[in-house]
Amino acid sequence: MRVGMIGTGAISHKHAQAYKSIGFDLVCCTDVSAVYGQKFADEYGCEFVGSYEAVCSHPKVDYIDVCTFPDFRLQPLEIAAKNGKHIQVQKPMAIDTATARKMIETANAANVKLSVVSQHRFDDSMQFLAKAIAGGRLGKLLQADAYVKWYRSAEYYSRPIKGSWAVEGGGALINQAIHQVDMLHWIAGPVAELMGFWQLHALHKIESEDVITAILKYANGATGVIQSSTAFWPGYSERIEFHGTKGSAIITGDRLTAWDVKDDEGEPAPVAQDVASGSSDPMAISLAPFERQFLDFADAIRTNREPKCSATAGYAALELVERIYASCRSGEKQVLA
Repeated sequence: MRVGMIGTGAISHKHAQAYKSIGFDLVCCTDVSAVYGQKFADEYGCEFVGSYEAVCSHPKVDYIDVCTFPDFRLQPLEIAAKNGKHIQVQKPMAIDTATARKMIETANAANVKLSVVSQHRFDDSMQFLAKAIAGGRLGKLLQADAYVKWYRSAEYYSRPIKGSWAVEGGGALINQAIHQVDMLHWIAGPVAELMGFWQLHALHKIESEDVITAILKYANGATGVIQSSTAFWPGYSERIEFHGTKGSAIITGDRLTAWDVKDDEGEPAPVAQDVASGSSDPMAISLAPFERQFLDFADAIRTNREPKCSATAGYAALELVERIYASCRSGEKQVLA
């Protein structure tokens, strides 16, 4: 599979390393900074081109990988779609659902695949848990929570675009906790009602939230909590907790760290303690789930099926974030359709 990359910031290095590991050909890249873009091209042995349009129309590229800030998603997708190129975008899918809907419509009209990078779905822990919960091993689900109590330095937020509504779509929830929002929706199902509370620029000089809490009621009757922050020094490994009538499971970082189930039968739970987490270092994350997602996207292209991290899934996570923000602004409960 041949890839063209737009944006050569921090996460693009993880992507490039994953491509090398699985044997994909990184054909070309671009960046608004020609200096950084050329340096990236030299490091990974690909061609630097001067514009995203050139990447999206490159004759040797099978799909486009967008590693930019989230306000720049629809623009390359429109060019890629015109050229019949499939495309995956870094999380979050966009800064708002209106843009995300247009992205989906554009991809569908051109019959190209659109995927959102949510690599933690491919962690061994999440793969096991998705199957186990769907198979009823926890019984009836009662509670599903996510805690992303991280820390980011003042230097991390030194650029005005960081934590901005216009470029990043918000703060800790949409940027740091979007993976956990996606996984809660995937495992526990859609949310029926929610209430959100935030603290804007509690610690950092940003215009959006660096502390936020949401209380959820799922459509299946379970309840839950999402807490996300970039203000809690020194930063703690993120957790997702699922509690059912037969037992409980906890994922810490990328590992299943607790599996306490009454009279359990079936595949042994992969309980482990060697956790990889971006709690204080955004790049302290494993390559393996990226590799698995990229291989899945390639297979989806080849076999003409939906990727496991589809645009629909990316939209659902973004909609939940948007509704939590709406509740924080209004001080009122949000009832989801």
